[in-house]
Amino acid sequence: MGSIKDLVGMIPGMNKMMKDIDIDDNAFKPIEAIIRAMTLEERENPDIINGSRRKRIADGSGTTIQQVNNLIKQFSDMRKLMKNMNKMGKKGMPNMNALGR
Repeated sequence: MGSIKDLVGMIPGMNKMMKDIDIDDNAFKPIEAIIRAMTLEERENPDIINGSRRKRIADGSGTTIQQVNNLIKQFSDMRKLMKNMNKMGKKGMPNMNALGR
């Protein structure tokens, strides 16, 4: 597939932002290992991941529980951000019924 920098560069507008940033492809290996150590159910619904599941995921991925916690927190924060952006996008859209359509 190529490097992460090459993939990000394909996103419109990101190529200029990423030209001076060096991304180490190995930085994503622990994240991939954590996700692969999760069950399908955990991937689909991360809210079910309790303490014992976190320990199993950490052991299965060769990472620490803290790294698993950080990834789950980042995912949760990103999900909230996307929901807020979606809400803002809907508020900014004109109401077609009000425009006489």
